[in-house]
Amino acid sequence: KIPEHVQNAFVDVEDERFYEHNGIDLKGIIRAGVKGIASGFKKTEGASTITQQLLKNSVFDFMSEDTLVEKIERKLQEQYLALELEKIMTKDEILEAYLNTINLGQNTLGVQAAANRYFGKSISELDISEAAVLAAITKSPTEYNPIKHPDANKTRRALVLKNMLDQGYISQNDYDSAMEDDIYARISEHNEETQSTNTVYS
Repeated sequence: KIPEHVQNAFVDVEDERFYEHNGIDLKGIIRAGVKGIASGFKKTEGASTITQQLLKNSVFDFMSEDTLVEKIERKLQEQYLALELEKIMTKDEILEAYLNTINLGQNTLGVQAAANRYFGKSISELDISEAAVLAAITKSPTEYNPIKHPDANKTRRALVLKNMLDQGYISQNDYDSAMEDDIYARISEHNEETQSTNTVYS
């Protein structure tokens, strides 16, 4: 089972109204639309819920989007299927499926594979600091890769932890401890050990 603090880290950064909506987040869609219009559509926000992202990863991943019409069509399909999916699956089932299929960089799919790749441990052993690192990757598995781009991940990880504190998922002590954790040194050390082992056995 995926620990609650790991689930909370992802819900907080990806879909903070996950437990309130029915598959699509109307507030998020409106907010994204307003920001898009205000920037002359130079800046866009996805407003995709975790339910939609699960569908995107498992159903639509192979489909290309060449034109604006195709993008809109796929988004509408995503939204319709998200509403239908929430009628037959519980929130816990949707979240677990999402966390087991999400791309977290370094050729890892799912939080268990990522926990092993970055920290050399089971998902059940991750602490809050480590969970926040993984949640920080989701926006862009390449740009926020904690091995190749630790500074970018660190910045987004701080946002994840601040949001978790503000939402009441963690205490002030939890937040302070996580922020003081020299986690990227551990990630780098584990990565070097992994590379060394791979070299020996290759």
